[in-house]
Amino acid sequence: MLTLLEQIDKGTLWRSHGGVHPPELKTLSNQTAISQLPLAKHFVLPLTQVGDSALLAVGVNQRVLKGQPLTSGTSFAYCPVHAPTSGTITAIKPMPSNHASGIEVLSCVIEADGLDESVEHHADQGERSNQDILNIIQQAGIAGLGGAAFPTHIKLNPASEIELVIINGIECEPYITSDDRLMQEHSDEILAGVAIIQRLISPKRIIIAIEDNKPEAIEAMQHALNSSSLDNGTTRITSVPTKYPSGGEKQLIQILTGQEVPSGAIPAQLGMLVQNVATAYAINDAVNHGKALTNRVVTVTGLNSKTPGNYWVPIGTPIEHILSTLGFNGNLATDKVIIGGPMMGHNLPDLAAPVLKGTNCVLLPDNTEIADSTAEKPCIRCGECATACPALLLPQQLFWHAKAEEYDKAASFNLHDCIECGCCSYVCPSDIPLVEYYRIAKSAIRTQTEEKRQADFAKQRFEARLQRLEDEKLAREAKAKEAAARRKSSMSNGDKNAVAEAMARIKAKKAAEANSEPAASNDIADKKAQIAAALARAKAKKAAGSNTTPDANTEQTAVSDKKAQVAAAIARAKAKKQATQQQLGSDDKANDSVDEVTEIIAADDKKAKVAAAIARAKAKKQATQQQLGSDDKANDSVDEVTEVTAADDKKTKVAAAIARAKAKKQASQQLAADDQANDSVDAVTEVPAADDKKAKVAAAIARAKAKKQASQQLAADNEANDSVDAVTEVAAADDKKAKVAAAIARAKAKKQASQQLAADDQASDSVDAVTEVAAADDKKAKIAAAVAKAKAKKLSQATVDSIQTEQKQSAEVDDAISTSQGSASELTAEQQKKARIAATIAKAKAKKAQAKLQEKE
Repeated sequence: MLTLLEQIDKGTLWRSHGGVHPPELKTLSNQTAISQLPLAKHFVLPLTQVGDSALLAVGVNQRVLKGQPLTSGTSFAYCPVHAPTSGTITAIKPMPSNHASGIEVLSCVIEADGLDESVEHHADQGERSNQDILNIIQQAGIAGLGGAAFPTHIKLNPASEIELVIINGIECEPYITSDDRLMQEHSDEILAGVAIIQRLISPKRIIIAIEDNKPEAIEAMQHALNSSSLDNGTTRITSVPTKYPSGGEKQLIQILTGQEVPSGAIPAQLGMLVQNVATAYAINDAVNHGKALTNRVVTVTGLNSKTPGNYWVPIGTPIEHILSTLGFNGNLATDKVIIGGPMMGHNLPDLAAPVLKGTNCVLLPDNTEIADSTAEKPCIRCGECATACPALLLPQQLFWHAKAEEYDKAASFNLHDCIECGCCSYVCPSDIPLVEYYRIAKSAIRTQTEEKRQADFAKQRFEARLQRLEDEKLAREAKAKEAAARRKSSMSNGDKNAVAEAMARIKAKKAAEANSEPAASNDIADKKAQIAAALARAKAKKAAGSNTTPDANTEQTAVSDKKAQVAAAIARAKAKKQATQQQLGSDDKANDSVDEVTEIIAADDKKAKVAAAIARAKAKKQATQQQLGSDDKANDSVDEVTEVTAADDKKTKVAAAIARAKAKKQASQQLAADDQANDSVDAVTEVPAADDKKAKVAAAIARAKAKKQASQQLAADNEANDSVDAVTEVAAADDKKAKVAAAIARAKAKKQASQQLAADDQASDSVDAVTEVAAADDKKAKIAAAVAKAKAKKLSQATVDSIQTEQKQSAEVDDAISTSQGSASELTAEQQKKARIAATIAKAKAKKAQAKLQEKE
């Protein structure tokens, strides 16, 4: 079985997967020799072309010479940028880049002086080491000129042994002929560069691969090889069948060796190295002639180019200078300018962008050479893209994930192995720009990777900071301990005793504070217990007071006459005491109301009017409630006296008379208190009346209504008391008469309740009317006052009539009672019992009616 090197020596070729055969269209530019492009007026040199860790070595207004480095650096990956001609640096600023995005990058702008003076070349022909040669290549700024622009000095210093070196002269993309013409015209220089590579790498075999559609280049390179110092046994020229993209690094290795470079690996890991023929030419220029990489061969082609061909173009020349110098047949507003070939190139958005080290073609196609942009159609899953992919990928899956921005899944399908050759887009029947999706996905992944790297770096810095702070803290603590130990060792016995005594005092103080806390808590508990005991005594006293009710007194009265009299006396005393307390409370509330009204009037005249009306309404409502309460108490007292009368008729009559007298006296006192409260309110209301005519009218109306209401309330109270007394005395006479009296009492209670509600509603309406009139104007106030006086007069007349009617009915009842009193002594014990029951029922119904009246109010 033949080894790999033996198969290479025999010229064995292998077939690569995928690929397409697009039209070549190379004859437009390969028929003429390479020419020199005239110098531009200014040059733009991006400072981030290749490599990293570069520092700017020049400044604005500084004159530079051709070949002078504009940047400096010490990193192994550093690759400098050189001035393409002599001139003055006019600016260092962001300029449009030679990229599909047109994004601006920091660039150095050189205004050419036309002299094209260069720095002095030092071509040392003496003995040089391999490291010296690598340093020369690095300082010359040589990078891969096939399009990748990877620093050459890094590639020529592999970590592993290289057995096979491949010099790539395929140039498989349509239109591009720069390498073809370079091999035809400068084959000796290229082989001289190959010899330098052989010295640095010492491979076992060197293959110069050229596509079979370049017979002139193959012949020129073969003649140069025969006359060179290279060994024909280890170096050979191999013709490769024309197929796109056979010029790809991994694809060319597969064609020449039959081996596939694993995903994520580089050819050096397989013992192989690939260099472009233009890069070999630049290596010879740098090592043997001391020239930096300042220009390169660029193919200018396309039907829109007036003079297509290959030109030596200084790096940094604006594209617009090339078009203006060589001529452009198209319309810059509509026709495209493509950097690179039609398969892997990109449309240039800004013609001010410069030529870079990796720029090998400027394509100027017309409408017949390039298809119009068509709308993207849905994928039909034909699988043509997978068949044409030379990297054995799944373009359809990559497309779905890239479109859905699922970049992690796209990376899992080996997205980074895509060489962006454009075969998938070329064969796609749906006109889907697959390569554009892949480029966007790659850019997004690079951005995410960079962000993750920065985040990890920030995390490391943060953790280092925390560790530093912790170390500093431990160092301070250790230092403090050492200082304490030194002080302790230097202390005398007296000092140690003083410290011990101080520590003992501190401990004793803490112990005393700890002991005082339970004592304080015990004092608080004792105080709480005393308060709880006081509350319990108060509740017991209140319960004892509430248990002494008229019902209990009634039960004792049934047992003994004497006890009934005592209970009646106690009840009367309690009623009197409660009436006095209520009277005092009403007086205090009335005084408080007067004070509140006075303060409000002093603040604002308008608010004073409203407050006065509200205060009068509250006073009226309070007086009504108090009056109803006093009525209930009076009735309770009368009921108690009536029950005592069942035992002793004579004493009962006396007690009833006393109870009626006291109830009337209490009602008259209540009326006097109400009049005083109303007079106080009126007096306060009349204070601002000197300045306000409206307030006077409102106050007068309010006083009249309040007095009228009080008189009605007094009359109603007297009638109620008289009616209860009459019913009670009639019930003692006869059971039938008691029922009649009870019915009369119920009727009067209902009528009294309805009259009271009507009087309250009318009084409230009058107060509201007065309030609204006071807030209006003077004329409306006078009209409203007249209406209110008329209503009050009418209400007064109706109330007088009702009082007279009630007095007549009361007289009739009194006559009936006096008639029945003569025969009261002749009643039997059974009839007296029935009378007491009827009186109790009447009393309960009267209380129920009064309760309903209070709820309605």
